[in-house]
Amino acid sequence: MRSLLIALAATVALSLPARADEVTVAVTAIVEHPALDAARDGVKDALAAAGYKEGENLKFIYESAQGNPATAAQIARQFAGEAPSVIVPISTPSAQAVVSSTRDIPVVFTAVSDPLGAQLVKDMEKPGGNVTGLSDLSPVAEHVALIKEILPNVKTIGYLYNSGEANSVSLLAVLKEEAEKAGLSVIESAATKSAEVQGAARALVGRADAIYIPTDNTIISALEGAVAVAEESKLPLFTADTDSVSRGAVAALGFNYYDVGKQTGEVVVRVLKGENPGDIAVKVAAGTDLVINKGAATRMGVTLPESVVGRATRTIE
Repeated sequence: MRSLLIALAATVALSLPARADEVTVAVTAIVEHPALDAARDGVKDALAAAGYKEGENLKFIYESAQGNPATAAQIARQFAGEAPSVIVPISTPSAQAVVSSTRDIPVVFTAVSDPLGAQLVKDMEKPGGNVTGLSDLSPVAEHVALIKEILPNVKTIGYLYNSGEANSVSLLAVLKEEAEKAGLSVIESAATKSAEVQGAARALVGRADAIYIPTDNTIISALEGAVAVAEESKLPLFTADTDSVSRGAVAALGFNYYDVGKQTGEVVVRVLKGENPGDIAVKVAAGTDLVINKGAATRMGVTLPESVVGRATRTIE
C-alpha cells in the first residue's frame, strides 16, 4: 500500500508545473480598456486551467502603459531585466516594445493585427527566435458588408484611427481595398492621443456616412467622445471591437477577447512546458461575435434590419 502511495505521489509531482519561484508570467498592455483587460484575464484563466495558479505556483505580473509608448518601452526594459519565464505583451505597441527589449526571454504576444507589418516576426508559420503569439486580424471584408447591410445607402466610411499605431495603418490599407470592391470610399481622420479622439470624430461629420473604428487602442480607450459626436450628428458608429458596443457603438463583428486571451494562455503553457516559441506558428485567433446595440442605433438614427438582429450573438437593448 505504501509503495502504491509513493508511486501515485511521484506521478502527481511529475504532472505539476514548476514552483512559484520558477514560473513568472509578466503581462503588459498599452492601455486599459475592456477588450485588452479581457485578454489579460483569459491568459490568467488558461494558466490556471493548466495548473499554474497565482499564489500557489505562479507569479503573475501585470503593468499598463496607460496609453504612453514611452512607458511601454520602460515596462519592456523592466521586464527584460527581471527575466520572467514568459512575457505576454497585449497590443501592437506593447509587443513592439517587448520584442525590441529582449532576444532571450520567451515572448507570446496577443491582440496584434499584423505581426509581419509590425516586424515582430518574419514568418507566421516559422517565427524563429524567442517570439510567437496570436493575431487578431479583423475580418474587414465582413465589416464592410455589415455596414452596407445596416446602411444600404452608405457611400463613404469615415476611418477614425491613431496614425501612429502600426496595426491601424495596416488595417486602413485593407479597408480601402475592401471598400473599393464594395463601391465605397474611405475618409481618414487621425487622433494620436485620447484627448484628440472627439475632435477627430467631429472632423468626419458631413464628410462620411458612417464612422468605422478598428481595433485601435487609442481610439477605443476614449470611445465615449466619438460616441457623443455620433449621437449628436446622427452619424452611425461601428467598431471592430465587440466590447465597445456596450459603450455606445451600433454594432461590431469581432473577437471575444477573453477567448483570445485563453487561446494565448494555451500557447504560454506550451512555452512553460518547454517548447521553443520560435517553433510555434503564429495563428489568427479563432471565433467571431456579432454584437448589436439597439439603443445606440436609435440614438444615431439607424433601423437595424431583422437579418442582422436575428443572427446577433449578443444584443444590447
